[in-house]
Amino acid sequence: MREIDLVYRTMFAELVQRSLDSQFQADFPLEGRFVTVPVKGRNYWYFDLPSPEGDKRRYVGPEADLEITKRVVAFRKIKDSLKERRKMVSTLLRSGGMAGPDRFAGDVTEALAKGGLFRLRAVLVGTVAFQCYCGILGVRLPNTAMQTGDADYAQDFAISDEVDDSLPPILDLLQSVDPTFRAVPHQGDKAKAATFVNASDYRVEFLMGNRGSDDYIGKPSPMPALGGASAEPLRFLDYLIYEPVRTVMLHKAGVNVNVPAPERYAVHKLIVASRRLTNALGRAKRDKDLVQAGLLFEALMVTRQGAILADAYQEAWDRGPSWQEAIRKGTAMLPKQGYAALHACIGDLP
Repeated sequence: MREIDLVYRTMFAELVQRSLDSQFQADFPLEGRFVTVPVKGRNYWYFDLPSPEGDKRRYVGPEADLEITKRVVAFRKIKDSLKERRKMVSTLLRSGGMAGPDRFAGDVTEALAKGGLFRLRAVLVGTVAFQCYCGILGVRLPNTAMQTGDADYAQDFAISDEVDDSLPPILDLLQSVDPTFRAVPHQGDKAKAATFVNASDYRVEFLMGNRGSDDYIGKPSPMPALGGASAEPLRFLDYLIYEPVRTVMLHKAGVNVNVPAPERYAVHKLIVASRRLTNALGRAKRDKDLVQAGLLFEALMVTRQGAILADAYQEAWDRGPSWQEAIRKGTAMLPKQGYAALHACIGDLP
């Protein structure tokens, strides 16, 4: 596995900062003001924008998030160059060996990002998120591990419930990309939808973690911040989306997204792979899970980040017998290089 040249890794880091600055400027016009609001013992930034009907309040993020607070302090000085960012994205894709999404997945994610999805602390998960790890880790990842026909997004229910803000209607945002998108009534509750599909059967799904009773499995949960969408509760997802990474997806001038930490993504893929159905589709998904996990284990080894992988692995292992069984099964199915890289990183851990 080859590392990407330092000049391109540096350019990617600069693009991330420029894109975050640009999105911050777009989300929060200069005529508004930032205020801190205490919520359950912690301070959060909100943005008050004057209107004829009074101030409209928008969620920004935790005061403890240094990147957000830095931008709050400096937001009047932020300047943007769309043309320069487009050129940087093009260079990173054509010459830097990095990967971007297919055009449609990029357009869907961009529309949701502009609507505020990632500002409201949702996380891009699945293969579209995997494509972002080239830039985050600074390695070349094969295109064969990046093919997908859907896009998945996750949000923690507590965050969705507490931010006191919401996206515009999800279906409106998706139909701005493709008017054929429609909501798919959930089998567990026909009045709710966690999945949206277009005429080409491209699926957009919203997910949330489930650490409670199995009674919640198969029952969609309303998500106050998701513009009328519900979310499918899944086991193990809370582990995946804990402390996500803020980065940029290489599409157009760059799209600001949150993705899982790569070490959590890799360990989570071991778990998911062990629980796939054994039919043809399930086996195909399992194989892709294992390829992606193995590649990330190799990337973390090559970039000398074995310690953070070991910590993430141990955290998952310590969650109990069902987690341990899934990890053992997934590890046993890994490709040889991925298996060797995992054990080079975790040492004597179980």
